This record gives sequence, C-alpha cells and structure tokens, in this order.
Amino acid sequence: MKSVLARLRRFLRTPWLSDPRWAIGLIVAGAVMILGVALCGPSSVTLKLGPRTSYLPPWYLPVGMVSLSEWVAVPALWLAIGMGALGLLIAWRAVNSGWRPNNRRLFLLGSLLSILTSLVPPMTSADVLMYAAYGRLQVRGLNPYDITPAEIFRQEYDPLLVWTERPWQDTPSVYGPLASASQWLAAWLGDGNMHDTVFWLQMFALLPFLVIGAIAVVLAHDDHKIQTRAILFTVLNPLMIWSVLAGAHNEALTLVFAIVGLLFIRKSPFVAGLGIGLAGTVKVSLVYYGIAMAWGYRRDWRKLLMLVVGAAIPLGIGYGLIVPRALLAASRNTGYISAGSWAPWFQWLLTPIVGDFVTHSLIGWAGWAMMIVVAWMLSRVLPWRLVPGVPDDEDPRRDPLTIAVRTAAILTASWLVTSPYTLSWYDLTTWVPLGLMIASRLDVLMMWRGLWLSVAYVTGRSVQFSEAMQGIANFVRDYVCSGAQILVLVLIVHWWWTWGHELPKLPSWVRLPSRGRVREPVAKIAA
Repeated sequence: MKSVLARLRRFLRTPWLSDPRWAIGLIVAGAVMILGVALCGPSSVTLKLGPRTSYLPPWYLPVGMVSLSEWVAVPALWLAIGMGALGLLIAWRAVNSGWRPNNRRLFLLGSLLSILTSLVPPMTSADVLMYAAYGRLQVRGLNPYDITPAEIFRQEYDPLLVWTERPWQDTPSVYGPLASASQWLAAWLGDGNMHDTVFWLQMFALLPFLVIGAIAVVLAHDDHKIQTRAILFTVLNPLMIWSVLAGAHNEALTLVFAIVGLLFIRKSPFVAGLGIGLAGTVKVSLVYYGIAMAWGYRRDWRKLLMLVVGAAIPLGIGYGLIVPRALLAASRNTGYISAGSWAPWFQWLLTPIVGDFVTHSLIGWAGWAMMIVVAWMLSRVLPWRLVPGVPDDEDPRRDPLTIAVRTAAILTASWLVTSPYTLSWYDLTTWVPLGLMIASRLDVLMMWRGLWLSVAYVTGRSVQFSEAMQGIANFVRDYVCSGAQILVLVLIVHWWWTWGHELPKLPSWVRLPSRGRVREPVAKIAA
C-alpha cells in the first residue's frame, strides 16, 4: 500500500499536472467533444425536441444526416467529462502553484463555452422536457401541482406534452412558484412547440449561470487568485457546464438570487433577505444559504431580524398568497433514493431483511444524521479565509460575509455528500462559495464526486439501450459511482481525524454531575 501511495505522489509531481496549458486544453477539448455529440442531433444521449418551426436554437444537423450509435455517443461523453474534470484539477493545481492568468480572458472563455453549450440540444436528462410540460399545463389554465402531463396527453393530443419522457410524466410539479413562473413564460414564448420552449428554458439556465459567475468575481474584489478560483469554479467549471447547462437544469435560476443576497450581506441585511427569499421560491433546498446568512448575523439581532423580514416577504407572497400548494408539493421530493449515491449499497443489504418501507425510512434518517456529523467535521477542518472587500486585519470569524460563505459551503457540501438522493447539478450550490475560499481538500473531493455522478448519468435517460450498454451503465452507476460517493464520506472522516478529530463541546451553562467535588464549566463551543 505504501508503495502505491509513493508512486501516486511521484505521479502527482509530474510537471504537466500543474501546467495551465494542459488545463485549458483539456477543458476546451472536452467541451468541443460534448458540442459535437449534441450537434449530431437526437440519439440515445441527446433529447428529441419535436419539429423545428423557427430558426431559434437549439441547433443541430438535420435528422438522419448523422446518426450516432450508443457505442459512440456514450463513450465520447464519458471521455469528454473525464477530460474536463482532469483539466479542472490541473487548473486548480496551477493556481495553487502560482498561476495568475488574465482573468478577463478566462471569464470570456468560460462564458463562450457556456453559451455554446446552451445553443445545442440538451443531453442525458429529460428534466427540461418536464419543465416545459409544467409550463404548458399552466398556459392551458391547469395547475401543475395537481395535474400531471400524462393525465392530459393520455386523453388528448398536445403538440408539446407528447414529447415528454419518462420517468416523471406522472409526477406533479415539485418546484416553487418562481420556478413555475419561469416555466409558464418559456411555454408561452414557445407557443406549444417543444423545441422553442426548450430554447427559452436553456436561456433561463444560461443567463443566471453567467450572472452567478460575474457576481462571484465581484465578491472576489481585487484578489487575483480568488477571482481565478471564482471563474474556474463557475463559468469555466466543466463539471457545472455539463451538469447545469448541457441538461438545462434550473439550479442556476435557483442559486442566482441567493448569490445576489451574498453580494448585499455586508451592505443591507434586508436586501440580502429578499435575495434568499426569492431563491426559496424557486427551490426550498436553498434554505441552507438562509441558515448560513442567519449564522453570519447571529451576533447582531437587528441585522438578523432585517434578514428574516426580507426573506419572509417573497416567501410569504409566493407560498402564502400565490401558490399555497407549492410548499406542500416540494415535500414530495423527499424520501427518494438515487442511483449513484451512497445509499443503494445499503438499500440492497437492508431490503431483504426489514422490507422496502423500513429501509427507506432508515436510510432517510441516516442521511440526516450523517449530514449533522459531516457538517461538524467540515466546520473543524475547513480553513478560515477572509472574503475580500474589507481590511485584511479584520477577523474573518466576525465578518458576516465570510461566515455566510464558509457556512454555506459546509452545509451544502454536507447535504450533498450525505443525501440519499443527490445529482451532479446540485453541486453548483457548493462550488460558488468554495470559489471565494482558499484551496482545501474539499475542492478535490467535489471534483471527484462530480466526475462520477456526471459519468453515471450519461445513460440516465429512460430510453432503450442495448443489453450490453445497459449492463455497463448499471455497473458504472450502481457500483463505481456509489463506491466513489462512499469514498468521499470516508475521506472526510479521515480528514477530520488527522486534523485532531475535535469533538463538540458542551456549552458553559451545562454542568456535568460532580462526584464529591466541583467541576469547572465546560468551555464554550468554538465560533
């Protein structure tokens, strides 16, 4: 084992693994390969969007001109994702070794790759088709929280709903009111055409994604290294370009309001609250950012109160007045177990013993318990570093933005690695705050996690693959990817253990029973 580790260390010292030219080349090459697969048109990995009645994107070659076999498309995407992930790792190492690129050009490159990815058909996930379907239901005057797309297209023909795919056709919407509004707008602009509706949904993913990257750079102020990290982890992050934009997921639309909230956290707690409140009206999972902001203000009750009031306004309007059923609908998204997470191995082990229902309950509660434990561990080992924008001599443990950024990274990362239902596009919520911090092991762990989840869901569509390809896909997703996620948990525990394995301490007002002598109060919990 020691010889293996020694060889690995020698390999990691190879000069090209810190060469930024290799990094940029691999990232661009991976993106070009993804674009090539998408431009070939509908296949086992590229969505079918129905008839094209306009010149709007997404653009691809005429159907039938090039027909990619699954044995070409799937391995090509696996290779592209692997190249991009390796490029990101090399760029990360180069920055740590002193690489200081022209950040303006770096941002433009990331923006160009992001834009191009959003001008070709979405791939490997049919979620965007469901967004379009929920919007179409609203345009027709139906409630997507009560009516499913399948209830309509099984009774009558609809030119848009007919192009949806399994497995969510019988599932009502689980998204917040602002997400539903964006879906309605896209469907209205698409005018009953799936192709055009998907284009607008792609724009609703792309524009917030670019805004998030720009705000991250603004939050880095004049710190060149942090600016570079912010760009690499957002608009030039090949794992996020693939996961968020190539699939046209609404994660960026969710997060952009929370990042705007972070932008104002040093200036206006009320505006910061409005931002996190709006984020919550897209997806309730952004509650972790709300907790992080509240933790940043915990020493100033007036600012904390202003934050809460600001957040309550959009949440109250969205969930209380406009769409009361949306909050209840979001709860439907709990209790699932996704292939590729840490949970399937334990599900296979427990189900024959205690049954499916009890197994789901045990795994669900185990996920929450592990999240608390992992959050504590990360809070002990993740380094403190003042987010730029205030004097360097200020204590980072007193700066509300620094506290909020670090806490958001801890909470979202803990949720992602311990949740039984986890997908690669969720990782955007962690990548952004990590970009504003100094390098740590968590950066590499997120790359490892995102790589395998991205690879696992290349074959995630509910389409008919050949028996051989399906066997390989199942092996990658159910064994390799799940094992990779378990390894992330093991490495976090190892990190915490080697850094002192500090345990939580009881607050000073808690006294242990004494045996004949008075004991000193237990120290307060560290900030």
